[in-house]
Amino acid sequence: MPNSFSALGTGGPIIVILALLSLLSLALIVVKIGQLWNARSGADLRAQAFEQWKSGDKQAARKTLETGKSPADRITAYAMRALAGGFSGAPLDAELTRRGNEELAQMNTMIRLLELIAMISPLLGLLGTVTGMIQSFQQLEMAEGAANASVLAGGIWQALLTTAAGLLVAIPAAVAAGLLSARIDRSAQMIESAVGELMLVDQNPSL
Repeated sequence: MPNSFSALGTGGPIIVILALLSLLSLALIVVKIGQLWNARSGADLRAQAFEQWKSGDKQAARKTLETGKSPADRITAYAMRALAGGFSGAPLDAELTRRGNEELAQMNTMIRLLELIAMISPLLGLLGTVTGMIQSFQQLEMAEGAANASVLAGGIWQALLTTAAGLLVAIPAAVAAGLLSARIDRSAQMIESAVGELMLVDQNPSL
């Protein structure tokens, strides 16, 4: 292990940092996938609850949504409890907005960190390449132009290795951050749609 680490030259420490970032990125992706797995679920459940609400069975509608696992289910279930208790109008709208923002903030947790990893990994790889190239040309200068070509080539591949490692870390992180952000945006739209549909159904049960 020490020999393989030293063979990387000045890029060794950067490769280690990138490896740690890769592990952190993988862990974040797994955690966020688990957290957001049900973020867009419950459409059929909400449709059933709205039908029960329209028919006047508000208690059954609330119980139906309490079994839901998505943010839209939780926010809509709260809205049903509030409406059944006589809480409505601007105060209810403000509370629903607050709860929706809390759900959105929770879903966005650690997404910024994943985006940061995607942003800095190529820069770290480039830093390793630059420092490796500097070292290679220093060797060439000290040898007064008579450096062994294989030694010089070895320094160059060591330098370029950090760029490749940086891209290998950044690309999955960037793709995951983009896909997860899209899932969060869709979940936020579902919250707004579900609450809007409930308000419409509550005011116009005949629809």
